[in-house]
Amino acid sequence: MPTILLADDETAITDNLAPLLSRAGFDVVVAHDGEEALARVRARRPDLVVLDVMMPRLDGRAVLRTLRREKIETPVILLTQVGESSERAMALEEGADDYLNKPFDPQELTARIRAVLRRQEGTGGGGLGQSSRLRSGPVLLDRVSQRVWKGEREVVLTPRATALLAYLMTHPDEVMTRERLLEAVWGWSYQTSTRSVDTRVAELRRELEDDSAAPRLITTVLGTGYRFSGHVERA
Repeated sequence: MPTILLADDETAITDNLAPLLSRAGFDVVVAHDGEEALARVRARRPDLVVLDVMMPRLDGRAVLRTLRREKIETPVILLTQVGESSERAMALEEGADDYLNKPFDPQELTARIRAVLRRQEGTGGGGLGQSSRLRSGPVLLDRVSQRVWKGEREVVLTPRATALLAYLMTHPDEVMTRERLLEAVWGWSYQTSTRSVDTRVAELRRELEDDSAAPRLITTVLGTGYRFSGHVERA
């Protein structure tokens, strides 16, 4: 039974989420501020942390930075009410494995927890979200410098396409709706349409696929969205 640390200062959230996650098959430990969350991670080493960003004593991103500085690679899903894409991007670069905006569907959170844990198993621990460089076949992504190569050739992408590639590569084999990609890469409050996702996917396919008309890396899931179908490893 995987152990989940649920850290949020809103008791209304922890009182409702903890029983739901327990019924979903998780052993749930609760913390109500950042300092308590840090102490519980150090003592219990849970399998995953669900971490609110806005907490007293120590905010969620500070907890995340401390964990990564201490080489604690426990996967982290951040919860926040801030929808700015820059905030989201910085959190992912600091080592978050996923990011979910409040208010959220508890079933969506449960699904993301399971997906992150599956990725942990597939990478032998130390999730893809904590790696600065990712590889899928000939494609290499440096998340720190925001540079991409295909084989020996550096590929020049728009910043949004690079951010989209990073999100897809850190969530391989997951079906991504266009709405989820908009939320994750463009930001919850970003005023745009799902066509923007299609445009950036087309850019990625044009630059990275051997045949953009028959993509193998970024595949279409009819009626839903996209999936990164290539095998991803830490480089």
